[in-house]
Amino acid sequence: MNMKDIIELKRYGKPLSKEQIEFFVKGVTDRSIPDYQISALLMAIVLNGMNTEEMTTLTMAMAHSGKMLDLSFAGDVTVDKHSTGGVGDKVTILLLPLLSTFGIKTVKLSGKGLGFTGGTVDKFGSIEGFRYEIPADEFPGHLEKCGMVISGASPDLAPADKILYALRDVTGTVDSIPLIASSIMSKKLAGGADVIVLDVTCGSGAFMKDFERAKELARAMIDIGNGAGKKTVAVITDMDQPLGNTCGNTLEMQEVLQTFAGRGNTDVIEVVCRIAAECIKASGKANGLAGDDLLYECATRLTNGQALSKFVELISSQGGELKNGLNPVFKDLPFEAMRVVAPESGYVYSIQTDAIGNAANHLGAGRKTVNDTIDYGAGIRFYAKRGDKVKKGDVLCSLCHGQKAELSDDVLFDVMDEVLSAYKISDEAPEEVPAVMEVLS
Repeated sequence: MNMKDIIELKRYGKPLSKEQIEFFVKGVTDRSIPDYQISALLMAIVLNGMNTEEMTTLTMAMAHSGKMLDLSFAGDVTVDKHSTGGVGDKVTILLLPLLSTFGIKTVKLSGKGLGFTGGTVDKFGSIEGFRYEIPADEFPGHLEKCGMVISGASPDLAPADKILYALRDVTGTVDSIPLIASSIMSKKLAGGADVIVLDVTCGSGAFMKDFERAKELARAMIDIGNGAGKKTVAVITDMDQPLGNTCGNTLEMQEVLQTFAGRGNTDVIEVVCRIAAECIKASGKANGLAGDDLLYECATRLTNGQALSKFVELISSQGGELKNGLNPVFKDLPFEAMRVVAPESGYVYSIQTDAIGNAANHLGAGRKTVNDTIDYGAGIRFYAKRGDKVKKGDVLCSLCHGQKAELSDDVLFDVMDEVLSAYKISDEAPEEVPAVMEVLS
């Protein structure tokens, strides 16, 4: 095999063979192919694309570049859910306990937040004592205890993807459906679950900014999953505004508890229940329920204490501290430092969601690099969202930092300006956008 020949084939839009793709991934993993040749092929893929067979081969080769988890010990169908990212996304935290009430076992491998996108393990990390670095050999014990486990992604899974992603990030080759789809699905396939349900977010707070691109990515990942013998479903959800009423680690965990208690935001409940329904159907656990009946059952279990009981089991099984055996003990609590008010009357027409995510990071809720320290109490609480009518001086949102943290007035005022720039107030009400835009399978 000659890497120069492979680059030239793709440069002229020709499909690559299984052998050529596997040669490439092996060379990426063992570092026998230099970065400049890897980058050249990545750019050729960005410009000329890949067909479904190429994407599936690339994904499988990346998945097999490291350890492949075997979840057969679960003794039942296992489910993995993945989100393409967003702001205020607490879906996984609510979903896992809900699925557990239906007897569905989940092993969730999740990364830390980076940039404007929050990380699920950071949200769990806001709880005192909670362990989210769980070795794979401990997974069976956790599944036996409560039917679920959440852990940081292992560096042994799909190592080729980590090398390729780092190069894509610095060579302008991130925005490519085949490369995005293979990156996501290689980790999902290496994770070993039988069913893969994808939450493909769409809008200003998502990687896919418009619906057609989100749908194209969803379809590519479904094709890859089906080609690899996995039952795969994609739910396209709205991320053109923050999901729910909060973004930030402790803030979102507090909202999770409110949702379990029946006081959750309707958009969060709709997204969680629709994704749960797809997981349940794909797992064969619906017990004759379908359509609105299944969605109603999901909403009931989510808010009547059943899912909360499973959530408490999850926290306890991974070492998290609970007050009175029920309420998580947080490392820090939010302090409302400043309220951001509407500069004029009208309707909240839009919210630039990635700007909101960046503003939350500037308060301390996220990180610019993986080694940054985060303030668990930092974040934003929303009082007005898209479509709400506000008067001049009404509170749009509040800016928070941890009670144990300090933040200068200069930073707070800078963040306030960021947030005000993200809100667009108009005389006209915006068109209503459903929280769940489409389901593909």
